[in-house]
Amino acid sequence: VPKPPEKPAQAQQKEIPPDPRSAFVPQEKMPDEELACRRRLKSMGVDFEERKAEHDAAIGCSVPYPIALKTLGKSLDINPETELNCQMAEAAARFATDIVQPAAKAELGAELKSVGQASAFVCRHRNGGGKLSEHAFGNALDIASFTLSDGRRIDIGPAPPEKDAKFLNAIRKAACGPFKTVLG
Repeated sequence: VPKPPEKPAQAQQKEIPPDPRSAFVPQEKMPDEELACRRRLKSMGVDFEERKAEHDAAIGCSVPYPIALKTLGKSLDINPETELNCQMAEAAARFATDIVQPAAKAELGAELKSVGQASAFVCRHRNGGGKLSEHAFGNALDIASFTLSDGRRIDIGPAPPEKDAKFLNAIRKAACGPFKTVLG
């Protein structure tokens, strides 16, 4: 009687990591760059929480290792909390502390206390159709306002007061470096 072929040794089989959409991914299963990004955020004083992976196969949206930002650094809130991929969260935190905070002091004479966001992760297309928005990958953050330590709120919109416009123009120009698309 012929014997069936032998199965390859178990050692030759590669371990398949868990599907990140199935549950929270343990840190030991995250890619090294994701772990390094989280360490950098913590060293900057950024408060965040892990979130379950985002995925919509029908549309094509995916954020394998999202985080929810609660702050952009020590004493710098973001409201409401913001779901992004870690690399975008880091870019936003660095921009807020390295660019926006000094510009607020220089142009407005007050510390930046909080950033009001209008949109972060959203599984959607650009302008309602066509190509997927960067929001669909956790790569975009729409800012609506800035609140200063003296209570002033600087809204992003048409025809701001001259002093606010100078501040907003300075940060808009600076945003063109670290971010792909800057509207406003």
